[in-house]
Amino acid sequence: MIYPVILSGGSGTRLWPVSRALYPKQLLPMLSDKTMLQETALRFPESAGFGPTSVICNAEHRFAVAEQLQSAGIKPSAIMLEPVGRNSAPAAAVAALHVQSVDPEGLVLLLASDHRIERPDVFRAAVETGALAARAGQMVTFGITPDRPETGYGYIRRNGALDGMESCYAIEGFVEKPDLETAETYLASGDYYWNSGTFLFRATDFLAELKRLAPDILKAAEAALDKGHSDLDFRRLDADAFSTAPSISIDYAVMEKTALGAVVPLDAGWSDVGSWSALWAVQEKDADGNAVQGDVWLHNTRNTLVRAETRLVTVIGGEDLIVVESADAVLVASKAADQDVKLAVEALKKAGRPEAISHATTHRPWGNYRNIDSGDGYQVKRITVTPGGRLSLQSHKHRAEHWTVISGKARVTRGPTMDRLDVIHLDADQSVDIPLGWIHRLENPTGEPLIIVEVQSGSYLGEDDIERFDDQYGR
Repeated sequence: MIYPVILSGGSGTRLWPVSRALYPKQLLPMLSDKTMLQETALRFPESAGFGPTSVICNAEHRFAVAEQLQSAGIKPSAIMLEPVGRNSAPAAAVAALHVQSVDPEGLVLLLASDHRIERPDVFRAAVETGALAARAGQMVTFGITPDRPETGYGYIRRNGALDGMESCYAIEGFVEKPDLETAETYLASGDYYWNSGTFLFRATDFLAELKRLAPDILKAAEAALDKGHSDLDFRRLDADAFSTAPSISIDYAVMEKTALGAVVPLDAGWSDVGSWSALWAVQEKDADGNAVQGDVWLHNTRNTLVRAETRLVTVIGGEDLIVVESADAVLVASKAADQDVKLAVEALKKAGRPEAISHATTHRPWGNYRNIDSGDGYQVKRITVTPGGRLSLQSHKHRAEHWTVISGKARVTRGPTMDRLDVIHLDADQSVDIPLGWIHRLENPTGEPLIIVEVQSGSYLGEDDIERFDDQYGR
């Protein structure tokens, strides 16, 4: 059996301001009405030959990952939570250990959560080709057939075909990102492929190579799983153990050192969607080469990407531009310089700006909230609670709150102490006060979204002013 394991730990800084650390690009619908994580999971549904999918993700993203898989009809084998990012090699070790525990002969199909595949059927056929080599003990990667002299990707050079395995080649070597002249020679030779970052191997074989080539990674992964614990539907890796693993990619730790490397050519319309220019390249365009999303008006503009999320955006006389509008930030860049978007994110982080990390809308397991207005001693939020969602039973030491229902029906629990709690129900246009220090909870008992406006007032309005008494999400 082949067991897909999706690595979903990236933050996608080059797609800021849409992608941010607390809600990165893989959790967003960048190319269709489905998120990139959902599209990845749906490429390999559980069926004959394929076992259930697992996900390794940032602990901060766990509820979003679980909800998106559920809404896509995917029941994962496991959602494993990384306490800290350590690149792909430690995550691959955890993936192999998990699959081995489920099926000692199982193959691990290691997938990035944020890649575009235009022709999934071609991708599945390539995986089935690679499975023949993986069952024979090879560490298989998938090389993207290049269509241009790309300088932004690493390359794989192939050797001869493996015995009895058509379209599966031994790896001659890995090559770092080349300059343009070198990339042109790679394209002309036909022996080089872009490194896709997708891998296929038998779990036991990979763990054996890891023990030989990078035993510290294997030791850290084993301890992180052994000392980890279950948390609702998640498996938390032990933070102390996992943190001892070096931060290194699977390419550097294993693939560039092993004698068992193999590459299967893949021509399935692949893109890592690693920048706004890469997204522009794969989107539908108008007659002038413009890729547009949202409320946009253009005049005399060519070869430009414009994405408007909350308001009208107009571009006049633009060419080769990236223009991205979100609720709290706007990006304008030349396509030639869009790799430098991450520099802006780094500068914003150093300045302590929240726009580098979080969106104006903050997602929670029960729904989301969006800051509408704030000032000295007050803050206004628009809160959406999903059907069946309920906030924790909580209190605040420094603020009072006033809730007004805009649409839906609310169940409100409130009282000065735990033994004096009352439950009331509110319809649209009704409101309730939560005095300073009172215990309270907001719930949506219906099958429709609940939307309220919350006005906070007090001496301190930070999100850490919460004392929780009960929480169905285990926070």
